[in-house]
Amino acid sequence: MSIDYFDKLERSTCLRINALSRWKMIRSLFGAVSRLGDYPAYVVVGLICVFYPGVNGPVLAIHAALTGLVGLVVYKLLKTRLVRERPFVRFGEIVCGAAPLDRYSFPSGHTLHAVSFAIVYSSHVPQMLWVLAPFAALVAMSRVILGLHYPTDVIIGAAIGATLGLASLEISPLLV
Repeated sequence: MSIDYFDKLERSTCLRINALSRWKMIRSLFGAVSRLGDYPAYVVVGLICVFYPGVNGPVLAIHAALTGLVGLVVYKLLKTRLVRERPFVRFGEIVCGAAPLDRYSFPSGHTLHAVSFAIVYSSHVPQMLWVLAPFAALVAMSRVILGLHYPTDVIIGAAIGATLGLASLEISPLLV
């Protein structure tokens, strides 16, 4: 099976979800969520967590940086080898609700990082899970609503992010 097969299989789902972006308020909301998912939210939340009482800030900073770096490498390797065109490029009736950061869609790097950082930060500051889990879900939703990703892009991005985040928890005690 080729990527083309999956593109066509997901076309109708993408169209239904992307129809939400035709409402200005929804497009603006998810556009803002998507921009926060570029990186700023992770830096701000990371700084909050680093200075949270009882947290070993340097360990958290190294833990988050290493997890983010590995996520970036995995994301770039997959994206440049699998070269899946974005839904709005592949299907003209899908509206692009925000400018993409790069050309290809698989996997969703935004979702990968949102999930991995949610796991890393929550492992150090468990109270952050109540904020970070919904934020990661909103980032994932934004990518499909804005026509930038197929549902499988965000599902696989989330799975990779969860795998990296959970694997990093096994390594993080070595940082102490």
